[in-house]
Amino acid sequence: MPVLPGAEPFRHDGGEVGVLLCHGFTGSPQSLRPWADHLAERGLTVSLPLLPGHGTRWEDMAVTGWQDWYAEVDRELRVLRERCGQVFVFGLSMGGALSLRLAAKHGDAVSGLVLVNPANKVHGLSAYALPVARHLVRTTKGLTSDIARPGVEEVGYDRVPLHAAHSVRAFFRLVDAELPQVTQPLLLLHSPRDHVVPPADSARILSRVSSTDVEEVLLEQSYHVATLDHDAERIFELGYSFVGRLAPSVGKKGRTSGG
Repeated sequence: MPVLPGAEPFRHDGGEVGVLLCHGFTGSPQSLRPWADHLAERGLTVSLPLLPGHGTRWEDMAVTGWQDWYAEVDRELRVLRERCGQVFVFGLSMGGALSLRLAAKHGDAVSGLVLVNPANKVHGLSAYALPVARHLVRTTKGLTSDIARPGVEEVGYDRVPLHAAHSVRAFFRLVDAELPQVTQPLLLLHSPRDHVVPPADSARILSRVSSTDVEEVLLEQSYHVATLDHDAERIFELGYSFVGRLAPSVGKKGRTSGG
């Protein structure tokens, strides 16, 4: 199945410091591509994978689950670890949950986390109906393009397969239980006016991780997909500064081919 225009994965072979970027549920690398470009232009090695079942059509997502999505980012992290001296993991929405699990499972192999509007729970009464509803109804309305900036669209699905949504719910519960295992430095940025993930998710994550080096930043001008919104440049600059503070080798040049 062909990948939607703009949803292609991205890799850049740069220096000794690597960043793995994890996109959100029903979204695609397009939501994080400007961030990936920002990092690549500054000499970092960057990996922005396309999660299985994403970036094509919703029917493809209906036959995948959290194990598939996590396996993809886990594999990319291992590749980066072979290439780089230090690796950081950045995530948006469900990508934040994927990032947190990588940190919990890989320990010192992850040098730090930058999370934007990370998701921790499927909210509302519909969450409790998912175990039964997924056998009766195939999809519900999509979650993409919650963006305040006029004229900007997110590449993703306009339908959510309920089997996949049920898997997300199970994954969030799993990650929530693992949050105390997260000890890495953490920069968490979230939007007070997020129409997909409420601020309560960020608050819970911050209350349960064991990290001691923690910074919380409010994105007052943006909605959920803040990496494509008014606060995008601020996110990119803060993320790069975070890496630079924790990675002494961030200025050292490695191979710079790729793209």
